[in-house]
Amino acid sequence: MRLAVSLMLAFTSSVLAVAATSRAPIAEAIGRAMAAGKLPGAVLWMEQGAERTHWAQGDRALVPHREVMTEDTIFDAASLTKVVATAPSVMLLIERGRVKLDAPVREYLPEFAAANVTVRHLLTHTSGLPAEIPRDAATPDWRGYEEGVRRACACMPDPAPGTSFRYSDVNFILLGEIVRRVSGRTLDVFAREEIFVPLGMKDTEFRPAPELRARIAPTERDESGAMPRGIVHDPTSRRMGGVAGHAGLFTTAADLARYARVMLRGDVDGVRLLKPETLHLMQSTQSPATVPERRGLGWDIDTKYSRPRGRFFPLGSFGHTGFTGTAVWIDPSSDAFYVFLSSRLHPDGKGNVRDLYEEVGTEVGRLVLAERPAEKVK
Repeated sequence: MRLAVSLMLAFTSSVLAVAATSRAPIAEAIGRAMAAGKLPGAVLWMEQGAERTHWAQGDRALVPHREVMTEDTIFDAASLTKVVATAPSVMLLIERGRVKLDAPVREYLPEFAAANVTVRHLLTHTSGLPAEIPRDAATPDWRGYEEGVRRACACMPDPAPGTSFRYSDVNFILLGEIVRRVSGRTLDVFAREEIFVPLGMKDTEFRPAPELRARIAPTERDESGAMPRGIVHDPTSRRMGGVAGHAGLFTTAADLARYARVMLRGDVDGVRLLKPETLHLMQSTQSPATVPERRGLGWDIDTKYSRPRGRFFPLGSFGHTGFTGTAVWIDPSSDAFYVFLSSRLHPDGKGNVRDLYEEVGTEVGRLVLAERPAEKVK
């Protein structure tokens, strides 16, 4: 039996071209996952052309007391950091001639252990570097940004660069440090000055200010029993002080919608971030032809992580997810995108939205594509 749409929804539309009943399958999918304890609530934002619809559903927090989800809730973006902060920062430096896409990483980080890993390898996750900084039994509780970079630079590729796909936080830790070395500004400062402020992303930042914490969705209890708000969940980013190329960003659905418009249409309110040819590079397959997984420069196109694409968006679409329960998916062919934000780890770390990503992506795709089947790309 389908859930009633009395799920504490607050629908808002600038253009109500899509009837509320058409949106119901998306809300119901989220509601089923909430009822199963897979997440406390979510914010969903979708756009097609000039039409937009967005709503908050469920709760922002369950403990120590219940808080109703609001559209302006700020979320730990987790790995969306990679495509909203780090990748565009690197691409800006490439446009300015400060970084070369196919240059060895050693050109910017001389202490990096591997001679044959390039910036492109890092951006496409084809470097062969480990998924995360390896654990060290001698110093398991290391701390500090510089120590994190040192450990990332000590990593060696296996297998050889350019031969396979392995999603790796190490890749983007290194990219974040390249931004710092080349620009002379830390990643958080560079991204704020060059991306977030120009695009009007007013609630997007690393290490959010204390006065914003009441709006931040908490994650799971930490080792001390506290419920963090505004402290990055990712343990490596936390050890590095909350600013790292792979995780640490906090943001809202409205801000991500502004960023998605830039990725989709080139500008937001007349403000451009990157050249059209740069956007094309980011959004088209840049991984080697011999690697079956398809990645752009930062963006996911077709890998095991592409669940938010659902069953209807074509392979020309692209997006990304975050460990905390966040996702963005963008489809140029239909001039559409959606943002899904949740804090699925709250309160006990047991939430799971992998299947929900696919359900939401399928229903959004069904809506904007009028059930046109996804195109097959040979």
